[in-house]
Amino acid sequence: MEYTQLTAAELESTKAALDKEFEELKAKNLKLNMARGVLSNDQLDLTMEMLGNLRDKSDCISEAGTDCRNYGLVDGIPEAKRIFAELLCTTPDNIIVGGNSSLNLMYDTIARNMIFGVEEEGSTPWAQQGKIKFLCPSPGYDRHFAICERMGIEMITVDMLDDGPDMDTVEKLVSEDPSIKGIWCVPKYSNPTGVVYSKETIVRMSALKPAAKDFRVFWDDAYIIHSLYDKAAYQIEILDEVKKYGNDNMVYIFTSTSKISFPGSGIAVIASSKHNIDKIKSHMSVQTIGHDKLNQMRHIKYFGSLEGIIKHMERHAAIIAPKFQLVDEVLTRELEGLGIAKWTKPTGGYFISLDVYPGTAKKVYEMMCELGVNLTPAGATFPYRKDPRDQNLRIAPTFPPLDELRQASEALCLCTKRAAVEKLLNA
Repeated sequence: MEYTQLTAAELESTKAALDKEFEELKAKNLKLNMARGVLSNDQLDLTMEMLGNLRDKSDCISEAGTDCRNYGLVDGIPEAKRIFAELLCTTPDNIIVGGNSSLNLMYDTIARNMIFGVEEEGSTPWAQQGKIKFLCPSPGYDRHFAICERMGIEMITVDMLDDGPDMDTVEKLVSEDPSIKGIWCVPKYSNPTGVVYSKETIVRMSALKPAAKDFRVFWDDAYIIHSLYDKAAYQIEILDEVKKYGNDNMVYIFTSTSKISFPGSGIAVIASSKHNIDKIKSHMSVQTIGHDKLNQMRHIKYFGSLEGIIKHMERHAAIIAPKFQLVDEVLTRELEGLGIAKWTKPTGGYFISLDVYPGTAKKVYEMMCELGVNLTPAGATFPYRKDPRDQNLRIAPTFPPLDELRQASEALCLCTKRAAVEKLLNA
């Protein structure tokens, strides 16, 4: 029976049983972690052979003739550019291969636009235009919001729907307010909901008519090939789509191998129009003489091709898909039919989004901390860490082994029920 249909006496009885269970679990002194999308040791072990595949000088020479041990190729070795161009369905001219972090590339892109303006001739630096704003589909990625907060960019929350951001709201705001300079997007297996943007959403995003001529779409394709199951989600390519509407330069795409090879030692990429890439390269040539080309070469020699990367991701999926299934099984067994929670069932990516009873997410988080289970803080998936409904929590199933993940999931269900009962009793 749904908790909202219980009498006060029934709620009190339920609370007493849940309190007892909570104290018994607390006495176990758990130390569990499901806070961030961290690779498990089993996943990291998949790529260990990569670390030893540059054995002599000949392994270090790019097909461009450049010795990767030396200076040069600020935009990356051609072998890496070609594979990532294939992944993103574009050409190598539209690609820059950077260091290990796509977050770094995003931060640099925002900073560059703040200091120098976007790539259009005569563009005024964002920092000289007074208060500027970004649209932030939410629940969303906390590190995107952290960049805006650090840069003093005002964030506007836009609801994330089942097929992507609420495009009615996006179109209206972007067309009316020239101070809105960008939007954050995680288009495939979105963080944390697992949403895959629909064709209609991508078409509408491509066809935007911004009041700001220096508006940019930050397309964080972090999970582009991170399917959990056999059939990967298909999407049309936004770099092709924007050309149909004269918005060739409106989009930056970011991706990396952080959850493919090693998060601390992967390679990251920015893709955009050739015009944008040429301008960005001109800035980067002052910023750096070149990123770690030996690491790029290690990746190319290990994976060989896009097909090699896709095959490798199937090995990742074999490790983490059962973890997603386990969490769903526990949530279904413990919470279904109670009317106090709903959750996503992603087919890819790294997270499950859980909506608990409105007004209780912070309480659930506090209870989990009390039990010794580390969870992403409540509110983290919204700008300024303010969830207007206080109900969303991000679950990261990938790191813990299955037995620990089961314990953490069962603890989460207990806290969800306990917080809901307390809220209803105090209503």
